[in-house]
Amino acid sequence: MNDIIWRAIKRAQIPATKEPVSLIQQDGKRPDGTLLPWARGKPMAWDVTVPGTYAESHIDQTAREACSAANKTAANKTVKYGALSASHIFLPIAVKTAGTWNQSAIELLQEIGRRITAVTEDTRETVFLFQRLSIALQRGNAVAFLTTFDAV
Repeated sequence: MNDIIWRAIKRAQIPATKEPVSLIQQDGKRPDGTLLPWARGKPMAWDVTVPGTYAESHIDQTAREACSAANKTAANKTVKYGALSASHIFLPIAVKTAGTWNQSAIELLQEIGRRITAVTEDTRETVFLFQRLSIALQRGNAVAFLTTFDAV
């Protein structure tokens, strides 16, 4: 999914780097990518995560509230990369294995789609981006499902 997002950003003709080194000096953590410039005079950094909707650690919350696993994981990513807040806009991209996205991820992908449309003049770019990401999620789910079977 990170590669799809990175390619989309490049398609919008925005300079971006995947897994930048030395962005956080203290502990060497690396978000999935960063780009210059984004908004309010700051670069943006993103990190993609896909929490398991039906994982034991999420099942109680997801049974009560839609998007809870994605929102919780996005909040955890924001804390993890808190040191970036002084220099970057950090946007976590969390999508549950069942397909629910956190709100900031939806907004980010819509903005990337708008910026691609400005370059290509194709108004379907946002839809295409979400479709590519959804297919990648389905493929990942299929691989995870297939690995649960014992070899015969």
